[in-house]
Amino acid sequence: MNGFEFIFTLFGLLLGLALAEGLGGLSRAIKAREKVHIGYPTALLGIFVSCDVVTFWMYGWALRYLLPLTWPVLFGGFVVTGTYYVSASLIFPDDPEEWHDLDTYFDTHRRKVLLGVLLCNIALISTTYAMIGGLPFDLRTTILTWSIFPVLLLAIAAKDRRIVIACLCWLIALYPLSVIWS
Repeated sequence: MNGFEFIFTLFGLLLGLALAEGLGGLSRAIKAREKVHIGYPTALLGIFVSCDVVTFWMYGWALRYLLPLTWPVLFGGFVVTGTYYVSASLIFPDDPEEWHDLDTYFDTHRRKVLLGVLLCNIALISTTYAMIGGLPFDLRTTILTWSIFPVLLLAIAAKDRRIVIACLCWLIALYPLSVIWS
């Protein structure tokens, strides 16, 4: 086992648990759909966080030859992947039936979720920048990578749920756009 394989057993475990937490919350909400209104905001938040976790996993693979097996890398990775797990666990309530409308739950917890994802992305981009010595500022990178920060900040600060939904739609659209715009 090389250093990356050792490091990524921890990262992969926590990222997998983050995905499972989000999907588990979704399945509990779907099971309770006769009593609970799920709503678009919660569904969009779940889709966005899931896509972002998978992207983080892909960045880990892309940086595999550059990540040294050191305490700061292991602990920093733990903090970031743990933040993803906590953020994913806040998307859906533990017991959806305690909430008649998950839009209300969304309004209560979305800032914490989005702030956690924002912090993870700041850590990811900072680490990537440090490891490869910079990131390009071409049109593609500006839209696909750099636009996430102001849009996340707007979604965190906005009081109007429609603005938050528009931000989430933009953030989700970046993932398929990155596939077709290569």
